[in-house]
Amino acid sequence: MNEISPNQTLENKWIGQSTIRPDGIDKVTGSAQYAADFTMPGMVWGKVLRSPHAHALIKKIDTSKAEAMKGVLAVMTGDDFPLLPLDVPLPTGPNDIRWISRGCMAREKILYVGHPVAAVAAISQSIAAAALELIEVEYEVLPHVINVDAAMAPDAPILHDWVKTDGIDGPTNISNIMTVKTGDVDQGFAESDLVLEREFKSAAVHQGYIEPQACIVSYKPDAQSTIWSSSQGQFMVRGLTATITGMATGDIKAIPAEIGGGFGGKTIIYLEPVAMVLSKKCGRPVKMQNSREDVFHSTGPAAGMSAHLKVGVTKDGLLKAVQGAYNFQAGCYPGSPVGRACHFSFSCYDIPHADVQGLDVVSNRPNVAAYRGPGAPQGNYVFEAILDEIAEELGIDPWELRLRNALAADKPTIYGAKIGEAGIQECIDSVRHHPNADAKLGPNQGRGIAIGYWGNAGGESSAQLHINEDGTALVITGHPDIGGSRAAMVNIVAEKLGIDYRKVQAQIGDTNNVGISAVTGGSRVTFAAAIVVNEATDTVIATLKGRAAKTWGIDVEAVEWRDGAAHPAGSNAGEFDPLSLADLAMKAEATGGPITAAVSKNTTGHMGVVGAHMVDVEVDPETGHVKILRYTASQDVGRAIHPAYVEGQIQGGVVQGIGWALNEEFIYHESGRLDNAGFLDYRMPVASDLPEIDAVMIEIPNPAHPFGVKGVGEIPLVPPLAAIANAIANASGKRLYELPMSPPKVLKALSE
Repeated sequence: MNEISPNQTLENKWIGQSTIRPDGIDKVTGSAQYAADFTMPGMVWGKVLRSPHAHALIKKIDTSKAEAMKGVLAVMTGDDFPLLPLDVPLPTGPNDIRWISRGCMAREKILYVGHPVAAVAAISQSIAAAALELIEVEYEVLPHVINVDAAMAPDAPILHDWVKTDGIDGPTNISNIMTVKTGDVDQGFAESDLVLEREFKSAAVHQGYIEPQACIVSYKPDAQSTIWSSSQGQFMVRGLTATITGMATGDIKAIPAEIGGGFGGKTIIYLEPVAMVLSKKCGRPVKMQNSREDVFHSTGPAAGMSAHLKVGVTKDGLLKAVQGAYNFQAGCYPGSPVGRACHFSFSCYDIPHADVQGLDVVSNRPNVAAYRGPGAPQGNYVFEAILDEIAEELGIDPWELRLRNALAADKPTIYGAKIGEAGIQECIDSVRHHPNADAKLGPNQGRGIAIGYWGNAGGESSAQLHINEDGTALVITGHPDIGGSRAAMVNIVAEKLGIDYRKVQAQIGDTNNVGISAVTGGSRVTFAAAIVVNEATDTVIATLKGRAAKTWGIDVEAVEWRDGAAHPAGSNAGEFDPLSLADLAMKAEATGGPITAAVSKNTTGHMGVVGAHMVDVEVDPETGHVKILRYTASQDVGRAIHPAYVEGQIQGGVVQGIGWALNEEFIYHESGRLDNAGFLDYRMPVASDLPEIDAVMIEIPNPAHPFGVKGVGEIPLVPPLAAIANAIANASGKRLYELPMSPPKVLKALSE
């Protein structure tokens, strides 16, 4: 369902159409090449030895028996990486290369069960696995701490004696405290007629990508070394591998494979530097693959958290003050997305007084990674659930409460930024008046709502456009396609050139044949890539007009491009038959050579977006099972370049939100080992768990973008946690303050 802003006039042929995806046939026929599909002559297998302890000093590693084993070609440990000093920050986006390096291979100590200790390369997987068993590691086991609240306790085991935090005396696991403050909260609470104070928890959850990490790396001492891998950014892979291994960036070529899901979890690396060192040592290409258990034990999930929030409102429901703290699990090194929780949880609302802290807390788990709006779903869950309680206490319609406090486009948030025309009113209205809102609810059924915000991003992007001899086109971008960017770029090029979209091919370039491009993440790719593809297409059109002008012997200003051909701009320019793209391409050699363009830039002008969700649930009073009956999700999409992909993004985010809200969690044994390291025990939603998900696309174009694009990929996961929690409370009369709201927890709440 598309709702177009009334001031828009849409006259496009391909932009806004759900054209056939260019990668579709390869994927459904099984011919698409994923990282695990690659093989090379002379290739050997790499495997990683992982720690059985959650926290330990490495006293000694003896690899001699493994090295002597027949068929073993190389062995490595953390000492084979250059030492990245702990006291020298190496930021890369939201991450730090010091911690990524130590996630690839442990250095000073073991910090979680599954932490890599050593690796081998051998002529077969079975020999490599046997060699791992011959590596002898002497550990000094230390006390460990898993949960965020336990890690903050005064008597908690300390992971790092070098962590020093302002405002805290002595060693601590709180690596950073950020504060968002505006107005005077004491004044705000004094002006409030109702004050609610609540505590919440959310478990760590996995992104749920189907494809484990995999790579092949071929080291060449006198030429470029090559990496084939599954990731959300080949330039990220190249840069991180170079720094972690001590190589020059230009000595590495990174080639992106098709990617079997990422959702933020593949914006960092785990295997490529290890494979590079092993390949260098043995002189052969090395292939490495994570098992599903490796993925769960040793890669980054979304952060778990605890939170305490106090909210004050007037009797008319006007927000006056918020105060509290979000405590986020960072994993074993600093770097949680707690800042987004402190910011985006409150972005939709006019709140005059605020004092919110965000605590970054280390514990004996793998470092967290991004997951579709990192930090925002957890933070939004807390505030939107409290707003629902406020609406109930005051007898105000939950939608109305949100509209009364909606932030105006020209007013700042509590953190100072303005969200602009993000579609709060439009998204709420579209759901409030959706046919699903009129559905009658039966016994043990309830309805919940929530809205949310995500900021989106711009950043570095590059594109090339080549016109082939027959007038077909090839567009190359530098972003792995995990959300439909190839189809969107095809639509844009076809629209501007005025040709059928089937005459445009799309390709993801490697680090040698396209300009630097940032990772696929932050809901940025269609926004950013469209800018550079648009400019590259404009350059090609200018070239085509110049070639036509040369052919006709007139000034280029007298030529216009429309309907896939060059035309005289008017009768004064002369009477000439149009020259189609195919005509001009065929004459390219005689009129100036290849017709091509390349554009690279650091894109700006991105805008955040709002989503409004409504869900109906049924709670089984005997088992605590929650069934999702129907789900409606509306969001401001800016402009839907390829509506089917946008709809899929919305539905996919909702599905992940359902899993996060109802079932998904990392469950740790008291030993510090993850107990449910696989999809059999880690309960993700399957088709039978899901209702029809009605996606509503509100198009409020971004005025700073040539096609109005804002970004759609992450906001769908922000409102579901709160919306489902609110629906369960409405259905059962019992409110739960901890995710997931699994059947045992729901049943316990019903019995209280």
